Amino acid sequence: MAEKSHAELPPLPYDYDALEPSISEQVLTWHHDTHHQGYVNGLNAAEETLAENRESGDHSSSAGALGNVTHNGCGHYLHTLFWENMSPNGGGEPEGDLADRIAEDFGSYEGWKGEFEAAASAAGGWALLVYDPVAKQLRNVKVDKHDQGALWGAHPILALDVWEHSYYYDYGPDRGSFIDNFFDVVNWDKAADEYQKCLEHFE
Repeated sequence: MAEKSHAELPPLPYDYDALEPSISEQVLTWHHDTHHQGYVNGLNAAEETLAENRESGDHSSSAGALGNVTHNGCGHYLHTLFWENMSPNGGGEPEGDLADRIAEDFGSYEGWKGEFEAAASAAGGWALLVYDPVAKQLRNVKVDKHDQGALWGAHPILALDVWEHSYYYDYGPDRGSFIDNFFDVVNWDKAADEYQKCLEHFE
């Protein structure tokens, strides 16, 4: 059996101060280098535990490790998308096919944004715009932690992290201002690319 590769922390696609004033250099440094690295480390450690347990036949710690795979794996995957979903040249509104699909599935861009902001305000983890390949439509999803409330098979195309570590240093308890300012740096080109991948694979 081929040895599995370990997860690795991806570099930020911009400088640590590139998203100021929406997100400070300090928060981005902590968030990427400490929090995201922690999920990568947790995923690798859980994978190692499962591999050792399969080899030894002792699965007494496997259930806990499986939970750590989903928690840390989702944390790793969603953070990777989150960094790419932002850009110092971001902001504005989606264009082209994605804009048309948002209008079709949510009635209007404003209808989508209001619902997404409601998800972000209530979530204990993430607000996601996903493509649902079963219903063949876009949906907003409110996810607690990293893996509670997800929709099976759905592919995230836009991710907003609303864990307190993503905003509290900059905004205190004012999560709403953080959500508002996310839209000043949102990278709609990346979201459009992810949407096109969904069309190629699922429609």
